[in-house]
Amino acid sequence: MAYYLKIKKIDIETGQSNIALLNSIEALHYGIHAGDKIKITWHQKEIIAEANTSEHRVKPGYVGLFRDIWEKNEIPHNTIVGVEVLERAKSVQAIKRRLLGKHLGYQDFYQIFQDIASGVLTRTETTYFVASSFMHSYTNEELYYMVKAMAETGQVLKFPGLVADKHSVGGLAGNRTTMVAIPILASLGLTIPKTSSRAITSPAGTADTMEVLSPVAFSAEEIKKIVKKTGACLVWGGGLNLAPADDKILSVTYPLSLEPYDKMLVSIMAKKVAMGVTHLIIDMPLGPTTKIPNLRTAKKLEKKFKYLARRFGIKLKVIMIKTEDPVGRGVGPALEARDVLRVLQQKDNYPTDLANKAIHLAGELLELTGKAKKGYGAKMAWATLESGAAWHKMQEIIKAQGGNSNINPDDITIGACKKYILAEKTGRITFTNNKAINVIARILGAPVDKLAGVYLNKEFGDPVKKGERLFTMYARNRQRISLAMKAVETMSIFKIGR
Repeated sequence: MAYYLKIKKIDIETGQSNIALLNSIEALHYGIHAGDKIKITWHQKEIIAEANTSEHRVKPGYVGLFRDIWEKNEIPHNTIVGVEVLERAKSVQAIKRRLLGKHLGYQDFYQIFQDIASGVLTRTETTYFVASSFMHSYTNEELYYMVKAMAETGQVLKFPGLVADKHSVGGLAGNRTTMVAIPILASLGLTIPKTSSRAITSPAGTADTMEVLSPVAFSAEEIKKIVKKTGACLVWGGGLNLAPADDKILSVTYPLSLEPYDKMLVSIMAKKVAMGVTHLIIDMPLGPTTKIPNLRTAKKLEKKFKYLARRFGIKLKVIMIKTEDPVGRGVGPALEARDVLRVLQQKDNYPTDLANKAIHLAGELLELTGKAKKGYGAKMAWATLESGAAWHKMQEIIKAQGGNSNINPDDITIGACKKYILAEKTGRITFTNNKAINVIARILGAPVDKLAGVYLNKEFGDPVKKGERLFTMYARNRQRISLAMKAVETMSIFKIGR
């Protein structure tokens, strides 16, 4: 039975699941308790929210909606809505079984992802589901069910013919190879509709960095138009209904910078299935301070990737590259965007490691798709980059996505405040701590503040003299610099040996 109340707009953003605020006395009268799930309906629309109560914040006769809800749904103040208490989600029982180590089937996962996407499950309940991935590994069959369910609870896009993609598992500072490889591949005739997530464990993801150059949030129809026009796109997957549960799951992993390996596999593959990808290269950096610490872990993940690819008819190759260092010099959206532009525009000071790795990955995908003979992919990719065709294609993509296609690296604004960190002794850089770089860049404000981050003046293996600049920190204000300096006192980005 529905009760009818008026909307009160509350100008607070919670960043949580949908929350509705009821007068505590009135809520008790209707049998609604804090934490109950309620359905709010108006004009043939509905949302699911979690009930909270207050004695004074909301008067009787009103239901308070926080900015997260009323802004997204464009609900006017004083709109009359129906409010109905819902039974506890069936998927909660499935999550309980998962926490106890029981195996789940396709329908279980479909219900969980549907309830996460629609807001039926609270942020806390979603967190318990994510936690179950750490407690009990999934079987291959469960991973297949999860990928299928996550893809099918959202929109599935179809592009004609061969559809290629390249994806990094993340965790490595810099590493914006996607933004170099995609225009190379598209300029050679591959259809490559690239969707990316926001940063999870790093100070910038591809979507965060591309957003420095152009908008990245588009509807499915808009993406189809961009891809039809340019052969490619570089967009945020969360901007459309593509595996919609995924971004809500990612949001609960972000605060702790943790993402279970199985969850990572499902997140990547579900979006590839939803985009109709037929050929896929997985970039898997491994090293002691990356997301994948060793070859043993990488091999296990490779087997799971290949299993899922076979089940969905995707031709896949995993590229494992041992790394001692970030890729590129900049860490943070604006700084990484400058690196990308320097490579594509072939500036004298472009980071060669970023160019080399992007060329390697692009070459592998050219060979996987049959565009290049075995052993000739990298050569074809280099020629495309050096000819200017890749930059011309990137200009097309930027323009199609509503950005300034004539942008130069020096046009990109970076943090107004900076701090140089100098070498305390002479020697050679013998170790680079990716995790420390990520932590410090995030303290400086990245990726939320696109101008913040770390610029590496030195790299692994470089000789260094006492007093030379090791790295530069950028932030919007001095307070952020001060916080980062505290972190620098307790963790080292570089080790200097003889």
